[in-house]
Amino acid sequence: MTSPPSKPSSNNSGRGLILLAEDNLINQKVTVAMLESGGYCVDVVAEGADAVTAVRAFQYDAVLMDCHMPLMDGFDATTAIRAEEGDRRHAPIIALTAGAMQEDRERCLAAGMDDYLAKPVRKADLLAAVGRWVGDAIPAVSHERPAGPETVTRFDRRQRLRYAG
Repeated sequence: MTSPPSKPSSNNSGRGLILLAEDNLINQKVTVAMLESGGYCVDVVAEGADAVTAVRAFQYDAVLMDCHMPLMDGFDATTAIRAEEGDRRHAPIIALTAGAMQEDRERCLAAGMDDYLAKPVRKADLLAAVGRWVGDAIPAVSHERPAGPETVTRFDRRQRLRYAG
């Protein structure tokens, strides 16, 4: 299991801070590259439980949630996030799933997700969906990530293996 980000990503000039919950490393890299090319800052987790922890700890402008992750899937993670929101700001959650049928979309929305994208995701579709929920305004919240050993490097293989046990 990977660890959720210890601090949000640094980039005050970004269009917003996005959490990507995706267990596939290739999908992580491709999605992060697309989002960063659109001006977004991105934190990445590989487990649903880590997504719940990250959303609890930081105010993300949007969450991209893979529906089919091991241990806690995106549906259960979304249900947990929604249950904990209470009076807090509603975090927009956009489903990412290989399921492209109408029933898949309905299941995502019923679980509390706000939007839906079928994989493979095209860059234009991804940026359009995120833009609908985040908008073009520069966020008021600072997304500075102080340097230090507690910082989890997004694609550091040694770090990932240490958390995998």
